[in-house]
Amino acid sequence: MTLPMIIALAVTVLMIILIMVDKLPFGAPPLLALLLLVVFGVTDIKTAFGGFANPTIVMLASFMAIIAALQKTSFIVKFKQTMFNMASKGGFKAYVLLILIVMLGCSLFGTGSTAYYVLVIGLLSTLPYSKQLPPSKVLMPAGFAANHPLLPFNTALQYGIVIAVLESAGVAANVNLVKFSLVNLCLSIGFLVWCILAYKIMPDHPIAEAKEEALHAGEQKVALTKNQELITYFSFVLAVVGMILQSKIGDAGYAITGLAVGVILISGVMDFNEIRNSISAPIILMSAGVIGIADALGNTGLTSLVGETVAKMLGTNVNPFVLIFAFCILTSLLATLTGSTIGTVYVFAPMAIATCVNLGLDPTAAAAAIVVSGWCGHFLPIDGMPAMIMGAGDYKITEFWKFTIPQYFIRLLALTVGAVLIFPMK
Repeated sequence: MTLPMIIALAVTVLMIILIMVDKLPFGAPPLLALLLLVVFGVTDIKTAFGGFANPTIVMLASFMAIIAALQKTSFIVKFKQTMFNMASKGGFKAYVLLILIVMLGCSLFGTGSTAYYVLVIGLLSTLPYSKQLPPSKVLMPAGFAANHPLLPFNTALQYGIVIAVLESAGVAANVNLVKFSLVNLCLSIGFLVWCILAYKIMPDHPIAEAKEEALHAGEQKVALTKNQELITYFSFVLAVVGMILQSKIGDAGYAITGLAVGVILISGVMDFNEIRNSISAPIILMSAGVIGIADALGNTGLTSLVGETVAKMLGTNVNPFVLIFAFCILTSLLATLTGSTIGTVYVFAPMAIATCVNLGLDPTAAAAAIVVSGWCGHFLPIDGMPAMIMGAGDYKITEFWKFTIPQYFIRLLALTVGAVLIFPMK
């Protein structure tokens, strides 16, 4: 390993430890880590703090303001009341129902949709406190459910990458789309099973947006006029449309989300101080900060080094299941640390495919599982979704890991088993 690699890893470990001990304000550890990387010459200051100009962060910050405005509307007041009534009637049933509803919604948006998980976590953060179903008990599993489609028919992106990595490795790509969707379903079922098992261990405390004083959701008043409510709904729809169209219109999609906030400001739904507090929330500092950390780790060449080392360790006589599972762990781990999901997949999937070919095995299962695993990290709060979940839910790192570490391995096991069964390797 080179010196920059060692320094980048050491700084990342220090950041994680600072998050664990919970002595610094949420969002501060990544900023400290970025400064250390610049001081030690691992990266320049422009690259280190480039996360604050990242299009996704600009969109996320804008959408935080949209969500804050939405919370003033009668829709959210009724939503809170409905959730409170549901929780009062039966905590576990409401818990499972919320997770299933979010997973069904993910079926439409597709895996990894930033627009969808920001929307879901933002709405879940408004849940009122109830002893029968504390918001801290449901926000984390339901938040991660935004990455697990219950009906995985919208898998075009991942399917295309599977075809591409097979072809790049010189393998004729003939992957059945329905079977590939079933591999995704195995992952989602594994996730759902863990959520059900984890119900008893989830923490019980109020969260950032729903403190004790919000116990009776019906006591909240709608402060907006009818016209202001309509403007808020319009701005919300405009922001969501912008995020959805981003893949087709580029950065303009992110800018549309920002313009929606401008509409809210001009209409008087929120004043400038309210908007400023929303877009500079600690979750934004955390999310923007970890992008610089991920870029620094990736730029040192750590990804390629780790991949080559693991491939040599596994050798050419490795059990196919172990091979796929090991590369799924490697891909998801490095995708989380480097922040480059597709780039990491393109590094590791061809290695696993080549190993399968050398063993005389059909590499389709390996390609399918490893591609999907790129979106299955989330056990560290250094990516957009997990960082937002941890911040919105006021979770301590121990509470976070109690759910995410078992989730991580259970999902990858379900994914690997599903891939091997659906795409036989012999």
